[in-house]
Amino acid sequence: MDESAGQIEALRRMLRVRRFEERVGRLNASGGLGFATVHLCNGQEATAVGACGALEPADEITGTHRGHGHSLAKGLAVDRTMAELYGRTEGYCGGKGGSMHVADPSCGMLGANGVVGAGVPLATGSALTSALEETGKVALSFIGDGAVAQGQVHEALNLAATWDLPVVVLVENNGVAEFTLAEKQHNVDRLADAAAAYGIPGEVVDGMDVEAVYEAVLTARERAARGAGPTLIEAETYRYRGHFEADPEPYRESEEVEAVRAERDPIRTYRERLVERGTLTESAYDALCEEVDAEIEDAVAFAEGGDRPTPDDAYEDVFVDQVPEIDRFRRALDAPRGEWL
Repeated sequence: MDESAGQIEALRRMLRVRRFEERVGRLNASGGLGFATVHLCNGQEATAVGACGALEPADEITGTHRGHGHSLAKGLAVDRTMAELYGRTEGYCGGKGGSMHVADPSCGMLGANGVVGAGVPLATGSALTSALEETGKVALSFIGDGAVAQGQVHEALNLAATWDLPVVVLVENNGVAEFTLAEKQHNVDRLADAAAAYGIPGEVVDGMDVEAVYEAVLTARERAARGAGPTLIEAETYRYRGHFEADPEPYRESEEVEAVRAERDPIRTYRERLVERGTLTESAYDALCEEVDAEIEDAVAFAEGGDRPTPDDAYEDVFVDQVPEIDRFRRALDAPRGEWL
């Protein structure tokens, strides 16, 4: 893929993530998904697309509870991702993972994760496997600014740095962890400065600039692949939606969100950059939007036409031999009420 084609593809992928999240938001509001809520990444498209664009296909990533964009940026199909959110068997996890647990190891997506910071130990484990088996793979873990306060993140970073493991940790610093502003949770201005404690590079990058994220992760990946160890990247980004849908957002004013949209929106600014370069025309951009919109609507139709898991599916994709009580549990489900014990 030549440079111009790669740039247009990056824009397409950001549009795909944005349109996917916007559609999911509307579905959630109407009750179409059946979930209590979802965590959307509108505004943070450049971090997912830029980072995954710098990786090799065989590299592996871990995501966060706000992980739809990570999954799509790594190459997961829109229709099967949507089907997972709908709770359909055609989804990547058979409809049993849902919004916060989309995964497909065959694509290098080791999973979104509802536990804050838990992706870093998982990515470190992937990197350790790569180092021991000399596969050449690099692992990347997306985390939020709140996860930097989690002990397991520091334990994994310490191990990865000490053993020079091929892992990159990318902090999507959107300025607020759930309802707590980052400045009230951390005693440093730059979260990337934590890297100094482990003797590894720490870099701050504009997380609203897909090319800046790409270059930072590409450099970090090359460092990791040659055995020089991890890098901690802090991507300064911004989420347009609340922590979850229906979040009252008492920590910011709506004017703040609109100001960021107007000044720093990653899709609009990148589109303008490509038009200025002569790489893209406005008509080509309009056609791109139409293609992505059609793709999203096809995915919704695919998901709505899918099958729901059956009760027996609860016993699939589990390590039955490792759970001695599974037969007792199965009998309990079949027993009349009051005869479970």
